[in-house]
Amino acid sequence: TRRGRGQGILKPYHYRNRLARHLPGRAPQERPGSPGPEVIELCPLDALEEEKRLQREEYERNLVEAGLEIEKDPENKSQGLSFVRIHAPWQVLSREAEILKIKMPTKKVYEITEEGGILKKLNEIWCKLTKPLQPQLLTIFIYYFFLGIGTLIANHVYDAAFPLHDLLYQEWARYGVFYKFQPIDLIRKYFGEKIGLYFAWLGLYTEFLIPSSVVGITVFLYGCITIESDIPSKEMCDQRNAFTMCPLCDKFCDYWNLSSACATARASHLFDNPATVFFSIFMAVWATMFLEQWKRLQMRLSYSWDLAGLEEEEVKKLTWSDRMPGYATNFGLILFMIMLTFSAVFGVIVYRITTAAALSFSTKETTRSNARVTVTATAVIINLVVILILDEIYEAVAKWLTEIEVPKTEKTFEERLILKAFLLKFVNSYAPIFYVAFFKGRFVGRPGHYVYVFDGYRMEECAPGGCLMELCIQLSIIMLGKQLIQNNLFEIGIPKLKKLFRKLKDERTETKETDTNQSKDPQQWDLDYSLEPFTGLTPEYMEMIIQFGFVTLFVASFPLAPLFALLNNIIEVRLDAKKFVAELRRPDTVRAKDIGIWYNILSGIGKFSVIINAFVIAVTSDFIPRLMYQYAYSQNGTMHGFINHTLSYFNVSHLKAGTQPENSPFAHDVLFCRFKDYREPPWSQNQYEFSKQYWAVLSARLAFVILFQNLVMFLSVLVDWMIPDIPKDISEQIKREKVMLVDFFLKEEHEKRKLIESFIARDQQKHKIGTKGDRIRAASFSQVNRSPRGSFTSFSSQHTEV
Repeated sequence: TRRGRGQGILKPYHYRNRLARHLPGRAPQERPGSPGPEVIELCPLDALEEEKRLQREEYERNLVEAGLEIEKDPENKSQGLSFVRIHAPWQVLSREAEILKIKMPTKKVYEITEEGGILKKLNEIWCKLTKPLQPQLLTIFIYYFFLGIGTLIANHVYDAAFPLHDLLYQEWARYGVFYKFQPIDLIRKYFGEKIGLYFAWLGLYTEFLIPSSVVGITVFLYGCITIESDIPSKEMCDQRNAFTMCPLCDKFCDYWNLSSACATARASHLFDNPATVFFSIFMAVWATMFLEQWKRLQMRLSYSWDLAGLEEEEVKKLTWSDRMPGYATNFGLILFMIMLTFSAVFGVIVYRITTAAALSFSTKETTRSNARVTVTATAVIINLVVILILDEIYEAVAKWLTEIEVPKTEKTFEERLILKAFLLKFVNSYAPIFYVAFFKGRFVGRPGHYVYVFDGYRMEECAPGGCLMELCIQLSIIMLGKQLIQNNLFEIGIPKLKKLFRKLKDERTETKETDTNQSKDPQQWDLDYSLEPFTGLTPEYMEMIIQFGFVTLFVASFPLAPLFALLNNIIEVRLDAKKFVAELRRPDTVRAKDIGIWYNILSGIGKFSVIINAFVIAVTSDFIPRLMYQYAYSQNGTMHGFINHTLSYFNVSHLKAGTQPENSPFAHDVLFCRFKDYREPPWSQNQYEFSKQYWAVLSARLAFVILFQNLVMFLSVLVDWMIPDIPKDISEQIKREKVMLVDFFLKEEHEKRKLIESFIARDQQKHKIGTKGDRIRAASFSQVNRSPRGSFTSFSSQHTEV
């Protein structure tokens, strides 16, 4: 707790003197020669400090009444920072354990039967293989145990107060142990169940990224191996094919040959091949298996940590009229923020269009030839910067919007904050990618009838190899940029800067004391106070959830996304561990039986990814047009002639006035130019209308979306059905515990019944004895009545015998 702070207002001596005048139980000081005590009114700052002091004393009295022990600094600090240590005796801990109903082991324990046969052998082999990956906890724990005993004997109590902390640092929070499993049970013991569940989830997610990374690398290598045998890219690169393309811009762009886009076509094949379809199906099933496995692990942890019966208190909710102003404000501001994101995306689109037009005006041939690459690279970097800036703004806005709703519980506040922050960050992170995947090149028009954004600026088109390659570039740069800058540099740099600023602020506001205590080494609590406060797990979960979206939503365009996510998470686990152990104040332990609303968000992203990948394959890639050409339009069942089939003809004489290429040396030799679309040729009766091939390909694309979605959903449901939510050993152990509990209650009831029967038998025996005594007593009275008065002694002797 902080003591009174008057630095900068009064000098230290005057501060102590004025505060002492108003302490309870002390008379005001009198001046020599004054007629009476001096009455000094408290200034507002002194009154505030006095109120804080009284509140602090009352709080400390309540702690002592609750059985806790309070220890204060031996030195009497009048200014600056001082600490109060609170100790909980064993009696208090036992009492609170009874109140919280902490489960302890009983005398009778059922052992889980071990698996036999091949499962036992496989388990033994797995244990031997993973033995080097297990944390070496026993040796280090024994070392710190004896070290703690030695320091206790030496009366250095506080030096041995953090053996578990040091153990976690050695075997968990160092980058040198990145290959080892996490000590989840020790994390839970030190930080609590809520943080333990987060690191358990993060560890499982990182482990599941290993098989997806292997499959993604295989898909990428398949593209590299088959690039030389890809017929469409060969046809595009063959300079003997005279595919004269229409100009990419008005007036300043000339006709060009399709073979100049050879590099783009070859690069597109690395990510646009039949293997990507299989990889999309695999990733959808992978997401389902990951969620199912997490439910099993969560159930196992919930059982071992005694979280199954954890219930939360119900609170009275506010009425709809109370929440209406907050809801209206939330809806309006969230809609405004989403429109702000779309405006930023549109601004980048305008930048791309205008920059491409400006570069096409250049007199240098190299500048004009590299215009598309320059525009794409700079636009993606601008998108990344805008995303990083808006993410920080949206986080603060989401917190403010949640506060004005006035949630009644901390869990309600956290859930609503998560929903708002996720919605805003989801739109912010994926809006540029959605534009490239589904909107770019779709509203361009055709030669002679282009769509213009502003006067003279045409809508941008996809590259000759398709938009999938540009989608891959956009996704990779945004994903890697967010992981490198936001998730790593910000997590390392910002806490250190905050710590430095707080240290400088404390040094400015707190005057230095001249006593000898300052020459001593700082105590552990002084070092802990200088650490960064814990602000919650929402930022940690959020960055992983957004990464999960990058891995699953657009994985058809970037098979290497799981690999980069895996490399990031290997560092992220140890980075978060080091941050929690060495850079943050130890948070309060919070019990939680699951990861809460984050599971629902993960499940929603997994289902949404099926639809997104289906449309990416059907709409963005050339998989469906190639499939249709090979089996419907090809004369020999091969891909020969596919490029010519996808290019339509345009009569250059139909170009609008003022849009023809100026100073073109080939203008007089070109009669027809080609553009990528399925339209009727100029010599057709319905010239430039959509052809039959266009409608056939469109129907095939929609059919593929429906088929892909149903197939993946069926596989997901099948996986969900095949994998039980509760592990078999845990379910058997729960059944055994229920049987043990029933046996215990039956035994108790049996003992109670025997006890009741013994009481009944004893009462019956007393009743029989009492009845016999009554008969004898009645007979004696009758004898007394018949005998003379002097024979009363015989009755007395008989009554005594009875």
